[in-house]
Amino acid sequence: MNDHSFDLVHRCGTISISMQEYVVNKVQSLRIGLGLTQEELAGKIGVSRQTVVAIEGASYTPSVLLALKLSRFFKKPVGDIFQIAHEK
Repeated sequence: MNDHSFDLVHRCGTISISMQEYVVNKVQSLRIGLGLTQEELAGKIGVSRQTVVAIEGASYTPSVLLALKLSRFFKKPVGDIFQIAHEK
């Protein structure tokens, strides 16, 4: 996780803001849209059901290889499945 900090200069002083980056994904909604169980998706992309659970729960960010497999399976660009989000 990256920590981006920057300062805003205001007429009353300087305000420090820190933003955390993290990855969000649409794997669960895409899987459900195809009527697949987590077990079925796992079998189709060659991972365990627990890996699918972790990706859907955002407790695991997949490798580039796995993100590309998901992209190929869902027939969507990686950027449509995974996005970078910012939190203050």
